[in-house]
Amino acid sequence: MATIDGLHFVTDRPRQSPAAPTVLTRPRALLITKAVAAAVPEARHFARRAALRWAIAEEPCETLSLIISELVTNAVLHSGSADVTALIVFDGIAVTVEVADFGRWLLRDANRRVAEDGGADFGRGLNLVRACASWLTIHPSPAGTRVMAHLPVEDSGADR
Repeated sequence: MATIDGLHFVTDRPRQSPAAPTVLTRPRALLITKAVAAAVPEARHFARRAALRWAIAEEPCETLSLIISELVTNAVLHSGSADVTALIVFDGIAVTVEVADFGRWLLRDANRRVAEDGGADFGRGLNLVRACASWLTIHPSPAGTRVMAHLPVEDSGADR
């Protein structure tokens, strides 16, 4: 049993030696940020840095940046959440992106376009993500919304 901040935890697992390194089987990157407009470019840069660190090719790196940008934009515009989290997991073949917020969908009284957006299309973000990803799931709940997208980034090795 271990005590941490007055809480008692019982575990059946043997303790790992402090000298033994913890090895993640899948590289992952986590971003937690305020759900504000500045979070969108921050998330794009975060995704690009992770993809470059994992040596993901340029085209899927750009697609990953687009997907995370669209999903974070939706959380910022529609959730009313104070924060948004983005988790990227790379298994060597594909990237799974999970964006979560802790709010509820907001109803809009007015069009969200501003003068600079004249002629721009809106409301196509999830369709764009669906077109780029091999799959997309949306999990709304009273505690917030979690959206996951899966993006293949390398050949499966079949033609090597």
